[in-house]
Amino acid sequence: MAPFAFLLIGLATLPLFAPHFWEKNRNKLIFSLAFGIPGTVFFLFRDWHTLANTAIDYAAFMTLLGSLFVISGGIYVRGAFSGTPRVNTGFLLTGALLANLIGTTGASMLMIRPFLRANQMRQRKSHIVIFFIFIVSNCAGLLTPLGDPPLFLGFLKGISFTWTFRLWPQWLTVVGSLLLIFYFFDRYQFKKEDSEIHNWKGRVEGFPPETFGIEGAYNFFFLILVVSLILFSGYILYPLEGPRLLGEPFGSILSKAVQAVGMAFIAFLSFKVTSPITHGRNNFNFGPILEVASIFSGIFLAMTPALLLLETQGGKMGIVHPWQFFWFSGILSSFLDNAPTYLTFTSLAKGALFLQGEGLQELMTHPQGMLYLAAVSSGAVMMGANTYIGNGPNFMVKAIAEEAKIRMPSFFGYMRWSASILIPLFILVTFLFFQVGSP
Repeated sequence: MAPFAFLLIGLATLPLFAPHFWEKNRNKLIFSLAFGIPGTVFFLFRDWHTLANTAIDYAAFMTLLGSLFVISGGIYVRGAFSGTPRVNTGFLLTGALLANLIGTTGASMLMIRPFLRANQMRQRKSHIVIFFIFIVSNCAGLLTPLGDPPLFLGFLKGISFTWTFRLWPQWLTVVGSLLLIFYFFDRYQFKKEDSEIHNWKGRVEGFPPETFGIEGAYNFFFLILVVSLILFSGYILYPLEGPRLLGEPFGSILSKAVQAVGMAFIAFLSFKVTSPITHGRNNFNFGPILEVASIFSGIFLAMTPALLLLETQGGKMGIVHPWQFFWFSGILSSFLDNAPTYLTFTSLAKGALFLQGEGLQELMTHPQGMLYLAAVSSGAVMMGANTYIGNGPNFMVKAIAEEAKIRMPSFFGYMRWSASILIPLFILVTFLFFQVGSP
C-alpha cells in the first residue's frame, strides 16, 4: 500500500512545489504510472486476473467520464446569465436535480461551462467551483441509482430502483444546507466586487446580448443513449449466466466491456456531428479529460492492494453501528474508488446481521439492514466530496475551472474547505439519521 500513499502525497504536493513540471499531462501520466508499476508487477506474476479486472474497470470508468465529457462539450447553453448569488444558487439547484437523472458526472459536465461563463466577470470565484463540486459532483446524486456509481452497483445487486428515494431526508439536509451556506457566502463575496460587475448581464462590448437557447441540443439524444446503455447493461447483461471470465461472473465482465465499447462509440458520434463552432463557444478541448485519465491510471493500479485488504480483512474492524458504516465507508470513499468501497461495506453489513443470501435484497428488507444500507449509501456518495480524487467529476471540474483561469486551491487547500464545511454537516447527519448505539 506504500506506493498508493506516496501517490496521494505527490498529488497534494507537486502542484505546489513543482508547478511547471505538473502543467503537462505527460508528466502527470509518468508520475502516476510510476507508483502504479509496483502493484502491476506484483499482480502480473501473482494474480493477473486482478490486474485484468482493474484494467477493465479503468476502461469502463474512463469511457463513462469521457463520453459524458465529450457529449456535454457539444451542448452550448446560450444566454445572458449574470453571476449573482441568486442565479448561482439556481444553477447549483438545477445541477443537483439533474445529477439524479444523468448522474453526477453528466450533470457536472453539462452545467460547469455555462456556470463559469455566468461568473466570468467575478473577481472572487474559486468558492463557486468548490461548492459546485460539493453539491453537483457529489452530494446531490443520492436519490437514484443513476446518480452515482455505488448506487448503480447496489441496483445491480438487487436494490430496487426506487429504494434510494427514501434517502431524501439525508439529501435534503446536506444539499439544502449547502445551498443555504453558499447563497449567504456568495452574497458576502459579491458585495466585495466592483460595482460594474453587479450590473453585468453576460454582454460583451460590441455584440448584442445573447438570448436564451441551446445549441447542439441533439446531444441530449446521445446522453439518453448513454443512460440507456447503462440500464441495458444492468438489467439485461449483468444477470447473464455463463463461464467465469478472469475470476468474475460472465455477466459482470460482459456488461463492463459493452459499456466501454458502446460509450466510446457514442462519444465518437457526438464529437463528429457537433459543429466546431459549438465546441469553440464552449472552449472545448481534451485537456481536462486527458488529465483525469493520466492521474487515475496510476490511482486504479495503486489502490488495488488497499481495496483487497479492505475486502479480506474488513470483518476484523468491529464495525457494527450505523454511524461506523457511514463514516468508515465515507472516509475510505474520499481516497479510494467509492464503488468497490460501497460493495465491501454492504458485504460487511450482511455479515454483521448473519444474512447469507445472494445480492443485497435481504439487506434492503431487514429493519437494521436498511439502516446500514442507508449509512453506506450516504457515506460512499456524499463523502466523495471530501477530496479532489474522491469522485471522478471532481478532478474534471477542477481542470475545466483552471483552464478558465480560475485559481483553485491545492489538494490540501481543498480539504480545508471540505473539513470546515462538509464535516460539520456530516456530523449533523450522523446524529439525525445514524445515531450512535447498538444495532
